[in-house]
Amino acid sequence: MNRHLVFLVALVLPWRAVCVEPIPDRLVVLTFDDSSKSHFTIARPLLLKHKFGATFFITEGFDFPTNKKDYMTWEEISRLHQDGFEIGNHTVSHMGVSDKNLADLPGQLRGINAQCEKHGIPSPVTFAYPGNAISPGGLPILKDLGIRFARRGGSPEYPYKDGRGFAYEPGRDHPLLIPTAGDARPTWVLEDLKRAVAQARNGKIAVLQFHGVPDTAHAWVNTPQGQFESYLNFLAVEKCTVIPLRDLARYVDLTAIPADPLAIVEERKRQLELKKGP
Repeated sequence: MNRHLVFLVALVLPWRAVCVEPIPDRLVVLTFDDSSKSHFTIARPLLLKHKFGATFFITEGFDFPTNKKDYMTWEEISRLHQDGFEIGNHTVSHMGVSDKNLADLPGQLRGINAQCEKHGIPSPVTFAYPGNAISPGGLPILKDLGIRFARRGGSPEYPYKDGRGFAYEPGRDHPLLIPTAGDARPTWVLEDLKRAVAQARNGKIAVLQFHGVPDTAHAWVNTPQGQFESYLNFLAVEKCTVIPLRDLARYVDLTAIPADPLAIVEERKRQLELKKGP
């Protein structure tokens, strides 16, 4: 490209739009919810082996403070940070976000932020909605508290129980309502993961959601260790680029935000209805 033309483009386009990297095919974001002990004992060494990035969304909900058989200690969470993994915010009490409790959301986030500061972990810039419950009213609250990216589940496009979802489409999906392309379940097999990852092409990004690997406290979101290992092996063989949620900043223009954050959700729901037919 002519250097004068490059200069003109730089004047016209926002700085952020010029600087983001092209989104490669097979770009995958790995996320883990609920502070499960197996995140440290099982997921951590496997991720280090494959040199994969990941985000661990931390909550002190359930019986986290007293049950160290099923949940990590803050020292282990700090070690994940030291290893280069991202620590994200999942609220203090695993509070599902709804219109009725938005007033409690700032305190829920600040509680985790305070614990991160206490243990030498940067204040989280990413968030995962507990139970995948969402409320658009929470978006300005998350933004004001420094959250740049927030992950939801595969619903409301797909039923929660299915563990299915759509890939993230930057510019069409709001960065604080990023959909999960695949939410691992006990009944999942490798084909389920492949279906989710196959969406990561043509500018779309597959965000994967895991809980415990295994999840010794919540059987309905358990992923057996052997299955989890097969998923990581597949990502490695397919030469996927596997990153934490925060690293989307390399690829996503955060100034490109849809006017209606739920418009694409409704569009996808209509598409699914049309596929069902009469």
